[in-house]
Amino acid sequence: MTESLTLTTEIIVVLGILAFTIYLFVSEVVRVDVAAVSVMVVLGLTTLIPGLDSLISSEKLFSGFSSNAVISVMAVMIIGAGLDKTGLMSRLAALILKKGGKTENRIIPMVSGTVAFISSFMQNIGAAALFLPVVSRISGRTNIPMSRLLMPMGFCAILGGTATMIGSSPLILLNDLVISANQTMPEGQKMETFGLFSVTPIGIALVAAGILYFIFAGRFILPAVSETAAQRTSRASDYFERVYGIQGELREARVTVDSPMAGMSIHQVESTYEDTPMILSLFSGDVVKVPPDREEMIWVNTVVGLMGEPEQIEQFCEEYGWELKGEPDRFADVLNSQHSGIGEVVIPPGSSLIGKQIVDVKPRRSFGTNILQIYRSEQVIQRNFRDVVLKAGDTLVVHASWRDLAKLSRNRDVVVATEHKYEEVRSDKVRYATIFFALALILFFLTDKLSISLFAGALGMVLSGVLTIDEAYEAVSWQTVFLLASLIPLGIAVDQSGTAAWIAQGILAIVGDVPIWVLQTVVAGLATFFTLVMSNIGATVLLVPLAINIALAVGADPAIFALTVAISTSNSFLIPTHQVNALLMGPGGYSVADFMRAGGLMTLIFLIVSLSMINLVF
Repeated sequence: MTESLTLTTEIIVVLGILAFTIYLFVSEVVRVDVAAVSVMVVLGLTTLIPGLDSLISSEKLFSGFSSNAVISVMAVMIIGAGLDKTGLMSRLAALILKKGGKTENRIIPMVSGTVAFISSFMQNIGAAALFLPVVSRISGRTNIPMSRLLMPMGFCAILGGTATMIGSSPLILLNDLVISANQTMPEGQKMETFGLFSVTPIGIALVAAGILYFIFAGRFILPAVSETAAQRTSRASDYFERVYGIQGELREARVTVDSPMAGMSIHQVESTYEDTPMILSLFSGDVVKVPPDREEMIWVNTVVGLMGEPEQIEQFCEEYGWELKGEPDRFADVLNSQHSGIGEVVIPPGSSLIGKQIVDVKPRRSFGTNILQIYRSEQVIQRNFRDVVLKAGDTLVVHASWRDLAKLSRNRDVVVATEHKYEEVRSDKVRYATIFFALALILFFLTDKLSISLFAGALGMVLSGVLTIDEAYEAVSWQTVFLLASLIPLGIAVDQSGTAAWIAQGILAIVGDVPIWVLQTVVAGLATFFTLVMSNIGATVLLVPLAINIALAVGADPAIFALTVAISTSNSFLIPTHQVNALLMGPGGYSVADFMRAGGLMTLIFLIVSLSMINLVF
């Protein structure tokens, strides 16, 4: 900017729309996507006023819906859903659970590092949601409060989004904003777009800083929140413990040659030895059976999953020559709340099962259910179900996979009273999901076209059967799509109307003659503040044109200033306004003060590391 810019009518109108936008986001009078659409419509209506028709063309008003950024975001969501649908992410989560150990300083790096890696290729909210049940299991098995594990995991999910140009919506959007800004810049000042891994060194440094921060400072800044009564009440396991008295944990045990039960069926063991814990699973040869049939034979070296009080299981194994193993390995899925759980099955009037004995119904073989109790009026039947005759109104408390409960819910002879959360896992499609994910990345390397490369991978997920087209539609967060698409035209208007240049001129006048790194820090601080009070997408759209104009005014590299904004909009730790922080606030029992205590220093570390790495790399 070689000459002073004056305040024009167009700039005044755009400033008014900007103020309206900020008000909608901060006040939350409407949802953020509704706010964004409202801003787009107001901007379009403004162009109908004589003299303001040049504010933005009608073609560009809706250009956001066809922009590379929006298409890329949709494709990333579909690809991420495809990888999750095959169980690939769950396998990785299970591996971390197995190798994570029991100490806080070992669990935090493994869980947080893995989440950061996953969130560099899929939406960070999806990565955090995937690992939420994993952290819950780790917490239960190590007695480490979830509050000391969830915050590091969530923060690193956010940090991981800075490791690739598809890791977060602001970085996906950045190249589109750069291309848009280039249209109004002289040929010699046009900026180059960023490659997929251009920001990887920055992201790795931020993730490493976050992990080290929690390793060394975690004991001081992480809260040790005890489980609230409401949380305990809401847990299904506690509900069944209160109502039916069912409690205990699953342990694995191996039948040794010294056991008198070797060569007996499960039914014979349970009938002969009344102190036998509940047998939920069995591994013999190379087949895992959950639940096993009551006629299944128990041989030497058979591994059995026993449910009960730890003392009861230990005493049983010691007395009857069973070798008690460590943490569950073969039957890890039995403990996985995403795979199986306890449910209630009611026998309704008119059921063909009425009058039949359990032994004739064969619930394990026929329905894949393991009966834990039968609740009949005031009577509770806890053992020896074989000869029980079913009556109308009987409630069978069973352990089963959500898949088997889903099948059972379609049987008219029973009513499944428990809400099951079965999601089909297409493990046979892992190869296809991996191939098309790799194809998307390879295409981007070869063509530098992000949107078509990612969408080719997403289409491959559908054509190969990894996802159905309906599941692909469901995978897309249409709230994010409309939020992003509706704000893009505002960014164009801010840039083309001269509003960004005018604001940049005012900031430079206030700051004065300072080094470039000071201005870059000011830009990063503005992005950090805006992302705390509004969406990171909105902050990126508003501030990238401003940052580019500030850089041009002082002779700095506008691309670096634009990247500073896109990176800094992930600096959202101080208050739980980010989607990931909001997701973890309830399960972790966090308060706003907890985030301010842990997030305050993390915010400063982010600024220092990100600015240092941006200038070091670029």
